Amino acid sequence: MDAYGHDKAAFVLYDKAGREVSYHKLLKKAKKSDVVLFGELHDNPIAHWLQLELTKDLHKRKKLIMGAEMFEADNQKALDDYLSGLIDYSRLNSLVSLWSNNKTDYAPLVDFARDHRIRFIGTNIPKRFAQLVHKNGGFAALEKLGDEEKKWIAPLPVHFDPELPGYRNILTMAGEHGTPELVKAQAIKDATMAHFILLNHKPGHIFLHFNGAYHSDFHEGILFYLRRENDSLRYLTITTVEQHDIRHLEAQHRGRADFIICVDSDMTKTY
Repeated sequence: MDAYGHDKAAFVLYDKAGREVSYHKLLKKAKKSDVVLFGELHDNPIAHWLQLELTKDLHKRKKLIMGAEMFEADNQKALDDYLSGLIDYSRLNSLVSLWSNNKTDYAPLVDFARDHRIRFIGTNIPKRFAQLVHKNGGFAALEKLGDEEKKWIAPLPVHFDPELPGYRNILTMAGEHGTPELVKAQAIKDATMAHFILLNHKPGHIFLHFNGAYHSDFHEGILFYLRRENDSLRYLTITTVEQHDIRHLEAQHRGRADFIICVDSDMTKTY
């Protein structure tokens, strides 16, 4: 992917050291991984396009399991029914709180899984449970859930490291709204997504997971919990960033992931 060879390159792909690399190299690395965390900017069309392209290319060569932050664990029955053809999109939409950009950005991924009989896992904690952590006393609020509800979250008690730079940065970004409970709500999302990735991963398969970039940037978030539970698997991270000048990766983005999709900040948004 040579930015210098194009007058209007939409994106450039970099490695973690900020060296320009080809999509072929990313694909080669992904094929050798057990779990791929594809971090997106939710409104970025280049990220969504590459998610689908990577899915197609990996499927040609490897057995896949797919999963996403955008579907919560208690959505799995409805999602499975859609994947098996028992219900149509309209019915899925009535049963699940689909994201506003689902039809353009995530439905193509789910439909690919349906058409090729690939399992697709809703990995995220139900939003109402994350809100309990944020608004009703941290992790202790989860202890009051019933046994059935606890099946939709990471096993309790949840390990929490408030000194992780990504979590500390949430307090700064949130300003006066930043609280330890807000950070714990982020952590329970990360822990739950990691839990369902590992629960559903199978030997000989690649688990391709789609999530907001912040959930896996700088090898923290989901990856922190994955490695804590199983450090023997081969993990690969991808992230998406935006810059006005994409010919060189800015220093702040180096090390953000194993592969960094650097998109022109003038790129049209999906919503």
